[in-house]
Amino acid sequence: MNSEADEIVFAIMAKWSAGFSRLDAAALASLYSESAFFFGSNPTLYRGREGVSAYFNGLPRWRSPTVQFSDVNAAHVSPDVVNTAGTATFFLGEDDPTLSVKITWVIVREDGDWKIASHHVSSKTPLIE
Repeated sequence: MNSEADEIVFAIMAKWSAGFSRLDAAALASLYSESAFFFGSNPTLYRGREGVSAYFNGLPRWRSPTVQFSDVNAAHVSPDVVNTAGTATFFLGEDDPTLSVKITWVIVREDGDWKIASHHVSSKTPLIE
Protein backbone atom coordinates (compact mmCIF):
# COMPACT_ATOMS: atom_id res chain seq x y z
CA MET A 1 0.00 0.00 0.00
CA ASN A 2 2.13 2.86 -1.26
CA SER A 3 -0.17 5.54 -2.55
CA GLU A 4 -3.25 7.41 -1.42
CA ALA A 5 -5.20 5.65 -4.20
CA ASP A 6 -4.15 2.26 -2.78
CA GLU A 7 -5.22 3.30 0.72
CA ILE A 8 -8.65 4.44 -0.53
CA VAL A 9 -9.21 1.22 -2.48
CA PHE A 10 -8.03 -1.14 0.25
CA ALA A 11 -10.20 0.64 2.87
CA ILE A 12 -13.28 0.16 0.69
CA MET A 13 -12.31 -3.44 -0.07
CA ALA A 14 -12.07 -4.19 3.65
CA LYS A 15 -15.58 -2.78 4.25
CA TRP A 16 -16.89 -4.54 1.14
CA SER A 17 -15.42 -7.88 2.28
CA ALA A 18 -16.95 -7.51 5.74
CA GLY A 19 -20.37 -6.69 4.28
CA PHE A 20 -20.18 -9.56 1.81
CA SER A 21 -19.27 -12.10 4.50
CA ARG A 22 -22.56 -11.20 6.24
CA LEU A 23 -24.48 -10.78 2.95
CA ASP A 24 -25.46 -7.40 4.41
CA ALA A 25 -27.10 -5.62 1.47
CA ALA A 26 -27.53 -2.35 3.39
CA ALA A 27 -23.87 -2.22 4.44
CA LEU A 28 -22.72 -3.01 0.91
CA ALA A 29 -25.10 -0.50 -0.69
CA SER A 30 -23.79 2.22 1.64
CA LEU A 31 -20.39 1.92 -0.08
CA TYR A 32 -21.90 3.00 -3.41
CA SER A 33 -22.84 6.36 -4.89
CA GLU A 34 -26.52 7.22 -5.26
CA SER A 35 -25.81 7.37 -9.01
CA ALA A 36 -23.79 4.13 -9.17
CA PHE A 37 -23.86 1.73 -12.10
CA PHE A 38 -23.47 -1.90 -11.01
CA PHE A 39 -22.86 -4.94 -13.22
CA GLY A 40 -22.49 -8.00 -10.99
CA SER A 41 -22.74 -11.70 -11.73
CA ASN A 42 -25.86 -11.48 -13.87
CA PRO A 43 -26.58 -9.44 -17.03
CA THR A 44 -28.78 -6.82 -15.30
CA LEU A 45 -27.54 -3.25 -14.84
CA TYR A 46 -28.42 -2.12 -11.31
CA ARG A 47 -28.48 1.59 -10.55
CA GLY A 48 -27.90 3.50 -7.34
CA ARG A 49 -27.86 2.23 -3.78
CA GLU A 50 -31.36 0.83 -4.13
CA GLY A 51 -30.27 -1.25 -7.10
CA VAL A 52 -27.12 -2.45 -5.34
CA SER A 53 -29.20 -3.47 -2.35
CA ALA A 54 -31.64 -5.33 -4.61
CA TYR A 55 -28.75 -7.22 -6.22
CA PHE A 56 -27.30 -8.38 -2.90
CA ASN A 57 -30.72 -9.20 -1.45
CA GLY A 58 -31.32 -11.41 -4.49
CA LEU A 59 -28.21 -13.55 -3.97
CA PRO A 60 -28.47 -17.05 -2.54
CA ARG A 61 -27.99 -17.19 1.24
CA TRP A 62 -24.66 -19.03 1.34
CA ARG A 63 -23.53 -20.30 4.74
CA SER A 64 -20.05 -18.80 4.83
CA PRO A 65 -19.36 -16.45 1.93
CA THR A 66 -15.99 -14.69 1.75
CA VAL A 67 -14.14 -12.73 -0.90
CA GLN A 68 -10.45 -12.29 -1.51
CA PHE A 69 -9.13 -9.47 -3.71
CA SER A 70 -5.83 -9.91 -5.57
CA ASP A 71 -3.79 -8.33 -8.35
CA VAL A 72 -5.26 -4.97 -7.33
CA ASN A 73 -4.21 -1.87 -9.27
CA ALA A 74 -5.31 1.62 -8.27
CA ALA A 75 -4.66 5.05 -9.73
CA HIS A 76 -5.99 8.55 -9.25
CA VAL A 77 -7.75 9.86 -12.36
CA SER A 78 -8.19 13.21 -10.61
CA PRO A 79 -8.10 14.29 -6.95
CA ASP A 80 -11.70 13.10 -6.54
CA VAL A 81 -11.67 9.97 -8.74
CA VAL A 82 -9.83 6.67 -8.27
CA ASN A 83 -9.82 3.87 -10.83
CA THR A 84 -9.15 0.31 -9.71
CA ALA A 85 -8.96 -3.13 -11.30
CA GLY A 86 -8.16 -6.55 -9.95
CA THR A 87 -9.44 -10.03 -9.28
CA ALA A 88 -12.16 -10.98 -6.81
CA THR A 89 -12.33 -14.61 -5.74
CA PHE A 90 -15.52 -15.64 -3.98
CA PHE A 91 -15.59 -18.62 -1.63
CA LEU A 92 -19.25 -19.41 -1.14
CA GLY A 93 -19.28 -22.62 0.89
CA GLU A 94 -18.03 -26.18 0.98
CA ASP A 95 -20.54 -27.42 -1.58
CA ASP A 96 -20.34 -24.40 -3.88
CA PRO A 97 -17.66 -23.80 -6.50
CA THR A 98 -15.21 -20.94 -6.07
CA LEU A 99 -15.97 -18.03 -8.39
CA SER A 100 -13.12 -15.85 -9.64
CA VAL A 101 -13.84 -12.73 -11.70
CA LYS A 102 -12.15 -9.63 -13.01
CA ILE A 103 -13.46 -6.57 -11.16
CA THR A 104 -13.24 -2.85 -11.85
CA TRP A 105 -14.45 0.03 -9.73
CA VAL A 106 -14.50 3.76 -10.28
CA ILE A 107 -14.46 5.40 -6.86
CA VAL A 108 -15.43 9.05 -6.39
CA ARG A 109 -15.30 11.50 -3.52
CA GLU A 110 -18.94 12.26 -2.75
CA ASP A 111 -19.99 14.51 0.13
CA GLY A 112 -16.52 14.12 1.69
CA ASP A 113 -16.52 10.31 1.55
CA TRP A 114 -15.29 7.80 -1.02
CA LYS A 115 -18.05 5.88 -2.83
CA ILE A 116 -18.07 3.33 -5.66
CA ALA A 117 -19.65 4.98 -8.71
CA SER A 118 -19.13 2.13 -11.16
CA HIS A 119 -18.81 -1.60 -10.42
CA HIS A 120 -18.23 -4.16 -13.13
CA VAL A 121 -17.28 -7.83 -12.99
CA SER A 122 -16.54 -10.09 -15.91
CA SER A 123 -15.40 -13.62 -16.54
CA LYS A 124 -11.73 -14.48 -16.34
CA THR A 125 -12.33 -17.00 -19.12
CA PRO A 126 -11.33 -15.42 -22.45
CA LEU A 127 -14.19 -14.69 -24.80
CA ILE A 128 -11.80 -14.48 -27.75
CA GLU A 129 -8.69 -16.62 -28.02
